[in-house]
Amino acid sequence: MSVVVIIPARYASTRLPGKALADINGKPMIVHVLRRAELARGVDRVLIATDDERIAVAVEREGGEALMTSPHHASGTDRIAEVASSLTCDVIVNVQGDLPMLEPGYVEAAIAALEPAQDGSGEASPPVPSMSTLATPLAPGEAERTQVVKVVRDRFGDALYFSRSPIPWGVKPEDAVAGEAPVALRHIGLYAYRRPFLLGLAKLAPTPLERAERLEQLRVLEHGQSIRVALVDASPAMVEVDTPEDLERVRALFQTRPAREGVGSANLRERHG
Repeated sequence: MSVVVIIPARYASTRLPGKALADINGKPMIVHVLRRAELARGVDRVLIATDDERIAVAVEREGGEALMTSPHHASGTDRIAEVASSLTCDVIVNVQGDLPMLEPGYVEAAIAALEPAQDGSGEASPPVPSMSTLATPLAPGEAERTQVVKVVRDRFGDALYFSRSPIPWGVKPEDAVAGEAPVALRHIGLYAYRRPFLLGLAKLAPTPLERAERLEQLRVLEHGQSIRVALVDASPAMVEVDTPEDLERVRALFQTRPAREGVGSANLRERHG
C-alpha cells in the first residue's frame, strides 16, 4: 500500500496571519510539520500543498517538496484533493500545517485504522473503511468547551457523530462502561483516505449538519459513509498553533524539551524507524 502525506498550507489566517512561516527554533513552522511527518513509518512521500509562493520557496529551501494549488479552495480537503488527483498512490493522509510538534505515531495510527476491524467478540466489522481519523480521551473540562470537537464511536470504532457540544448528553467520561453507552472522545483533526474516496468527497456539497456544527467530517456521515476513529494516547506537546499564544507555547516547548520534541531528534528516529 503506497501512502502519501499531504500538508495543506496557506498564508492567510484570521487569528495568526502567515503562521505557516512563523519562526520556531530557527525554521518555519511548516518545515517542522514536514519533518515530523517524514518520521512516520509506512509513508512513501510527504508533500506541501499551498497557494502561496512564499511557503513553497521556504519548503523547497529546506529540501522539501511543495506543489502549488488553486487559491480558490474553500477547505484543506479541497486543496489536498487537487494534489491527490495527480497522484497514483493508494492512501492520502491529511496532516494540518499548524502542528509543528506532530507525533509521527499519529500518522501511523490513522493509516493502520484503514484495515479491517473486529469487535470484542471477534466478529468482522462491516465494510473496510475508506476514511479514518483519530481521537483521545477528553481532559477534565474539555467536554463543555466548544473549541474542542468531540466524537462518539460505535462498537467497531466507527464515528457515530462529531459535535462541538457535550455528547452524549448527561454521560461523563468517568461513567464509561466497556461495551455499553458511547462516551465522547476528543477528536484529533488528522485524516487518512483511500484516494478514490477523497476525490469523491471533494465533489460533494456542504451538508446541513456540517454547516450547523462547522465540521467538514459530518459531510461524510450525512452521505452514509463511515469514518474509522482510532484511539491514541494524548500528546500534550502536540499543540495546534492557531493564536499568538499557541505559537509562544510551542516555541517554549522547543526550548525546554529539545531532546524529546525536537525535529528529527535521535529519540524520535529510534522510535519511528
